[in-house]
Amino acid sequence: MDLNSASTVVLQVLTQATSQDTAVLKPAEEQLKQWETQPGFYSVLLNIFTNHTLDINVRWLAVLYFKNGIDRYWRRVAPHALSEEEKSTLRAGLITNFNEPVNQIATQIAVLIAKVARLDCPRQWPELIPTLIESVKVQDDLRQHRALLTFYHVTKTLASKRLAADRKLFYDLASGIYNFACSLWNHHTDTFLQHVSSVSEAAVLSSLERTLLSLKVLRKLTVNGFVEPHKNMEVMGFLHGIFDRLKQFLECSRNIGTDNVCRDRLEKTIILFTKVLLDFLDQHPFSFTPLIQRSLEFSVSYVFTEVGEGVTFERFIVQCMNLIKMIVKNYAYKPSKNFEDSSPETLEAHKIKMAFFTYPTLTEICRRLVSHYFLLTEEELTMWEEDPEGFTVEETGGDSWKYSLRPCTEVLFIDIFHEYNQTLTPVLLEMMQTLQGPTNVEDMNALLIKDAVYNAVGLAAYELFDSVDFDQWFKNQLLPELQVIHNRYKPLRRRVIWLIGQWISVKFKSDLRPMLYEAICNLLQDQDLVVRIETATTLKLTVDDFEFRTDQFLPYLETMFTLLFQLLQQVTECDTKMHVLHVLSCVIERVNIQIRPYVGCLVQYLPLLWKQSEEHNMLRCAILTTLIHLVQYGLYCGNQHRQLVTLENSPCVTPELLRIFQNMSPLLELSSENLRTCFKIINGYIFLSSTEFLQTYAVGLCQSFCELLKEITTEGQVQVLKVVENALKVNPVLGPQMFQPILPCVFRGIIEGERYPVVMSTYLGVMGRVLLQNTSFFSSLLNEMAHKFNQEMDQLLGNMIEMWVDRMDNITQPERRKLSALALLSLLPSDNSVIQDKFCGIINISVEGLHDVMTEDPETGTYKDCMLMSHLEEPKVTEDEEPPTEQDKRKKMLALKDPVHTVSLQQFIYEKLKAQQELLGEQGFQSLMETVDTEIVTQLQEFLQGF
Repeated sequence: MDLNSASTVVLQVLTQATSQDTAVLKPAEEQLKQWETQPGFYSVLLNIFTNHTLDINVRWLAVLYFKNGIDRYWRRVAPHALSEEEKSTLRAGLITNFNEPVNQIATQIAVLIAKVARLDCPRQWPELIPTLIESVKVQDDLRQHRALLTFYHVTKTLASKRLAADRKLFYDLASGIYNFACSLWNHHTDTFLQHVSSVSEAAVLSSLERTLLSLKVLRKLTVNGFVEPHKNMEVMGFLHGIFDRLKQFLECSRNIGTDNVCRDRLEKTIILFTKVLLDFLDQHPFSFTPLIQRSLEFSVSYVFTEVGEGVTFERFIVQCMNLIKMIVKNYAYKPSKNFEDSSPETLEAHKIKMAFFTYPTLTEICRRLVSHYFLLTEEELTMWEEDPEGFTVEETGGDSWKYSLRPCTEVLFIDIFHEYNQTLTPVLLEMMQTLQGPTNVEDMNALLIKDAVYNAVGLAAYELFDSVDFDQWFKNQLLPELQVIHNRYKPLRRRVIWLIGQWISVKFKSDLRPMLYEAICNLLQDQDLVVRIETATTLKLTVDDFEFRTDQFLPYLETMFTLLFQLLQQVTECDTKMHVLHVLSCVIERVNIQIRPYVGCLVQYLPLLWKQSEEHNMLRCAILTTLIHLVQYGLYCGNQHRQLVTLENSPCVTPELLRIFQNMSPLLELSSENLRTCFKIINGYIFLSSTEFLQTYAVGLCQSFCELLKEITTEGQVQVLKVVENALKVNPVLGPQMFQPILPCVFRGIIEGERYPVVMSTYLGVMGRVLLQNTSFFSSLLNEMAHKFNQEMDQLLGNMIEMWVDRMDNITQPERRKLSALALLSLLPSDNSVIQDKFCGIINISVEGLHDVMTEDPETGTYKDCMLMSHLEEPKVTEDEEPPTEQDKRKKMLALKDPVHTVSLQQFIYEKLKAQQELLGEQGFQSLMETVDTEIVTQLQEFLQGF
């Protein structure tokens, strides 16, 4: 593609591609897609998006096409890969000028530079880091900021690579630039602190942006750049300095308004400081030991004393609590029961913790958590009044405990109380003792204090087992509280019924249950919706408990079921309806056929609710769950729903059961959440009788899957592929034949580097099964794909192996990781030059697999594959556990035939390497081994000791 003549044409088509008119847009997109593989196209795009005189939307689109092209065509093994000459020109052009005026485009350029760096830095792009370092030193504000933005994205990307050789490269990079990164951060930090109260808001914001970006770089270098960071004085100096910097920044918040951009950036910077500490603690707990004392002192002073008044904010408090929690709960800091068996590092950390958490400190933390952080706030009480269902969802679900204040405080309380229960139990008992008897309804503060203390008693139920006579407390204190009907008492009614739910499975005499059922019936008629919803939750916990007795419950069944059904009709939020449906399902399951007289209204209502929940997939799943329970007891008809409960318990397939599957087609057209149920049925059939099922239905099923894969979500794609994976696992011969139309899509996804990690992981799981268990089919598939890609089979195989090695980090399940190692090792021994060229990658994956599956026998000091299973390993079922279903047994028998659970990876590697050595001879084999990183070879030798 000639740059001069092509630029005008490409610019015109890009302009058309930004049109809102589909008649103009679609042809333009098609044309751009055709150009993606044309030499010179990305050079034209570079010229367009770096031309600041052009329309922003056109430049934005050019950047996106360039970025997507990196994913698809930058690797030298990719089909239609860019030439090395063009890539060299593009790399040089990308870092010529850091002067992009538009923030959004600047960010995209930084990201695409990082993508190239992931593939080419430092070997093919050694000048990148030096250029960035020089560029962040310039005085021009715009250039400095853009270079710093790129520096961050490059560092972030390189830090994310996980192969041993890549990690070593990042360690070398970190040690080489850490001092500069620290100096850069200190410079921008000092500049901000000087500007904060004396110059314009724009100047403050500018210096703060640079402080934030340089700190982001330091975070990645500090956490991911060193094997033993505690031995590096610069790293530890930076970490120790964080606390003083945090104090300075918190004080700055007094001088910055509460509602502007500077305030937002300041808070983000403060939070980033805490993230550095949290990440470092998570990745390097023993290197963090010198920071334990300072971290605890800092966090406790700002969160639990007056020091934090006027400067702290919610997210910061949450982060400090997370830091305390991670230190308290860190297993690296917990000595063995026999202290002598603990490492010196563990004992040192434990000693620091014990010295800090004295009785006065623990008491103050406990009292402050309960009396301050557990109190319902004005905002929460307002929400209770204005949006009761929203309040309930926020209380029971809401954000992760890591990010939301209330759940975070509760988790911290639980962890500290568990760790120091002997010290804190008397403190909490004393707080309980002061709250005996009824509370004046006019004293709202006293009501809220009691609510907070009851919350603590519920959270600490398991720790208080021997210290509280809950049965007496229930009769003498809690039941009378439930009978106070004043409107201001509703927080306590709701808290008390919640509290009882927490103690049900801990300590609650069976004889008292009728009294509780009576109270539940009354509360399900309470005027307050929140109280009723909480009561439904406690009812579920009660009937779920192993001491539940149907005979005690039956006298209240009709009333409760009627009231629950009324609640289901009254609530409007999807989450609340789901919750009430789950309670109903639980009741139906426990009382069995005795529910029959009362479910007519529910059976009539569910179809209506199904129609109303068209856009709420999770609610539809809850409806299906309820239907399953109704089907189990003969209360609702429908072949599809009956399948859900019969497959798992069928000892063998019958013609009738096989015939029922023909009704699956309409269900496959439902939304993705309901597809889960369909996939569960399909998997059940595959496990039950794969040969008959696949021979009967695989052709039609495969057609449906091919249609689904075009339009469903990423999660839906994974569900489809898991069905294929199961079919290959259960039936390695028939499975690939039956799902043959889908496998080219899988192969193409691997070769082109599927962008979604979970999809790529499943692709590799499917292909691993084919490669390991059906070599002849894999060869025919490889031949077919070579024709489609117009490549040699060996070249395509090499491309696949290279991508497999590069994307191994996408696979998180240990079984799939071992499968990958076994599959790629199955290509050995080989005298094929392409396979030998990829030998290093195959060994890398194999050693990673060994790290995943090998456990050391402490007595012999030898390693064994922990995934191996035998017929002798029959799990014992306790009285509290459900006995295994027929499908559970089938899965166990399948596992006993699965190479992942029957082949020792250690043995397999040894045999394959030995065969390769015999094929090539000693000298040829040694030459091959020299292509592998020495650190990997050392680890491999350790694992193979004794062979």
